[in-house]
Amino acid sequence: MTNGLRSFWSRYFSYNWKFGLVLILLICVPRFALVLRANVTGSYQVIGIIMVISALVPFIFLNKKGRRKMGITRPRKYRMLPVGFLAGLAGSLVLFLLGQWLFGEGEGNWYRYIGRSYQIPEGIAANDKLILFAITAGMGMIFSPIGEELFFRGIVHEAFARSIGDRRASLVDSAAFAATHISHFGLVFMGQQWKFLVLPALIWVAAMFLVSRMFFFFKQATGSLLGAILCHAAFNLGMIYVIFYLL
Repeated sequence: MTNGLRSFWSRYFSYNWKFGLVLILLICVPRFALVLRANVTGSYQVIGIIMVISALVPFIFLNKKGRRKMGITRPRKYRMLPVGFLAGLAGSLVLFLLGQWLFGEGEGNWYRYIGRSYQIPEGIAANDKLILFAITAGMGMIFSPIGEELFFRGIVHEAFARSIGDRRASLVDSAAFAATHISHFGLVFMGQQWKFLVLPALIWVAAMFLVSRMFFFFKQATGSLLGAILCHAAFNLGMIYVIFYLL
């Protein structure tokens, strides 16, 4: 059970579900609190730091064999990479349409709330808006897709898979991913006070769970975490485009 961990860590941990749970608590709980804090202060630089730390976790704890086993390897089916990218775009647009249909311009619309973090100036010129969009989309397609996929679909998934198998492990990493995203929307800071939007939060968490399952599907379909990362990057691209140009 220790196979895959660096020799130093194998003295203290077995590479199993308990190790996966420790990682979730070490990374996701502080992340949850820091994102909530960022929603109050309007300073979101800390989120980028969290994603970098998440991406480094497999390299800190796993040896080369362990990293390859969790999916840091060349894809076996390259033709599935563009399919995953298009699926990620489609998923983000479906979630936009669902939010618009259910909540319109109301406080329950997840993309409208998340869009506050992009701090798009009102009346910004079209060229300046395009530049800001390109910068924001570039960051959104790099930091969270790499950090979250290496963490959730990578080391956390593999830790649980060693104990309960791939299918059940995917349910666990998807649930952890979805619950963590309540800090992005669901528990919201509006009008200088905290609110928990029960119905929108439940829909949002369910959507994040399904999106996470989609990322895992393309990891499996391509035989590499690159499939999940590209699908995730496309989802973020679609979401950011919606926030900049459709809301």
